[in-house]
Amino acid sequence: MTMKAPGEANGTNSQSAATAGWERVIAHADMDAFYAAVEMLDNPELRGKPVIVGGSAARGVVTSASYEARKFGVHSAMPTAAARQLCPEAIFVRGRMERYAEISRAIREVFESFSPIVEPLSLDEAFLDLTGSERLLGAPIEVARALKRRVLERTGLIVSVGVAPTKMAAKILSDMSKPDGLLCLGPEHLREFLQPLPVERLWGVGRVTLAAMHRAGIRTIGDLAAHDAARLKALFGMAGTRLGEMAHARDARPVLADWQRRSYGEESTFEHDLELRSLDLRRVLIAHADAIGRRLRTDAVRARTLTLKLKLARPLGGGRYPIITRSASLNSATDDSAAIARRAVALIERVTERDKVRLAGIQVHNLERAAPAQLGLFDSPNGAAARSDRLNRALDAVARRFGDDAVTRGMVRADRAAPTRRIK
Repeated sequence: MTMKAPGEANGTNSQSAATAGWERVIAHADMDAFYAAVEMLDNPELRGKPVIVGGSAARGVVTSASYEARKFGVHSAMPTAAARQLCPEAIFVRGRMERYAEISRAIREVFESFSPIVEPLSLDEAFLDLTGSERLLGAPIEVARALKRRVLERTGLIVSVGVAPTKMAAKILSDMSKPDGLLCLGPEHLREFLQPLPVERLWGVGRVTLAAMHRAGIRTIGDLAAHDAARLKALFGMAGTRLGEMAHARDARPVLADWQRRSYGEESTFEHDLELRSLDLRRVLIAHADAIGRRLRTDAVRARTLTLKLKLARPLGGGRYPIITRSASLNSATDDSAAIARRAVALIERVTERDKVRLAGIQVHNLERAAPAQLGLFDSPNGAAARSDRLNRALDAVARRFGDDAVTRGMVRADRAAPTRRIK
């Protein structure tokens, strides 16, 4: 089992020995405390201090926290009020999504210099398929070391990396290596490595599933692997079958190139609850649609399906609130911000609840590659579709030069409790 920090020797004398038995080499690269790290990079006076990125208002949510703040128990998605109680000396920074996206693009370029198959999970983490890279770049652990060095040289930021034959193991390893670490695991040691880990390390084991597993006496991945497939299916349905496969270190999911990802999304929590059918909520949805459309056009993909997500201002206890979604198919695959906005706003009419809204988001999925634009037989170069395309391209150009907030479609945004969250 190869689980090493970047400064350690590899322990193998040949590249073929280092990759023997590896059908796939998958890396999971995850930036350390990304938003907070960017703030400290741009403002050196923040270095070494407990920095929290997120809304500072009572309803704010922690988006990112430096490791100095994490020592006090602060973590992402925590309410700002709780974070302030745990760490009274924390320095709160509101966040700058445009700057984080700029740095993310530079990181992405580094990733793509190591592999043509990169699957981003968010602005600060991605899977890379490194299969075959040893012929050019060396053994997997050496490739990962080079990746860490190049990200640091290009951005001044730290990335932690896990390398394994499966996506699940690579993700677990990168989590365990933080901060500033690198762990590499060969295929012959996968099951041995997984067995003692808590079962919640597996993707798909959320709060409800975890409680059910504990009731069944399943607390580690090894406990899960000890149950046969029929028993797991009886206990947890089809999810039990999938989780059982993962417990046996079987995870055939491929790394998907960026355009193959399943969704693009934007969501934000508000400082003040919004009325469901208010102009302010519509403004937020239009702003989200603008951002999503811009990202679709940048990546040359279009979406066929849209989902509206709303978190209602009706406490359920334990800091939980009801979440409702409404979905609809678009008339055709599109990257047009205005078309996305129109459908999202229309979905509000399908919501019957009367509660105010504390969070709103849009997600688009069912993606396809964008073909070159072609006019229909009866389309006019000055028709609505052509005008919309020209407007989108003009807005994109302004955003690239002056930032995402430089221009919007005539709407102001409602106050947010934290930076807009991007979903991929």
